[in-house]
Amino acid sequence: MSLNKVILIGYVGKDPDVRYFDSGVAVANFSLATSERGYTLANGTVVPERTEWHNIVVRRDQVAFVEKWVRKGSGLCVEGKIHTRTYDDQAGVKRYVTEIYADRVDFFSFGKREEGQPATQTTHSSQVAAPVPQTQPFQLAQPLETNEADDLPF
Repeated sequence: MSLNKVILIGYVGKDPDVRYFDSGVAVANFSLATSERGYTLANGTVVPERTEWHNIVVRRDQVAFVEKWVRKGSGLCVEGKIHTRTYDDQAGVKRYVTEIYADRVDFFSFGKREEGQPATQTTHSSQVAAPVPQTQPFQLAQPLETNEADDLPF
C-alpha cells in the first residue's frame, strides 16, 4: 500500500493567480513558505533557519474560496498530494516542477496570546460558507520545553 499525502502549514508568498478556462474550469496557483527553526549544535555550529517554497495548485470548488479570501501573508494549512511534472523548455532542456495539488485549504494563524485570552486556533475551511474572524490566534496551552544542550534539531 502507498499513500501520497502532504500537510503544510505556512504563509502565502504572493496573491493567488486565478485562471478561468473556456470549459468553465478554474485553477488557482500560489506559493507557500514553510520554515524550520534554526538551532545550534553542541559543538557550536549554527544551523540557520531554513525556508522551503511550495507551489500550490487549487482546483474545483475551492478556487472561489482562494480567490476571495487568500492573500499574500495569509497563514494557511494546506492538505493535498505531491505531483511532479516535466516539460521541455525553449532550449530543449527537460525541467521538473513539483506542485502540491490541494485537497483542502484552511486559514491557520500563529500569534501571541493576550493576557486573559484563551489559547485557541482560528481556522476557516474552504468548505465553510462565511469567513471566521482571526481575532484569537493559535497558541500552545503550555510552552514547549527546550534543552539547549540537545544537538538534535527537533
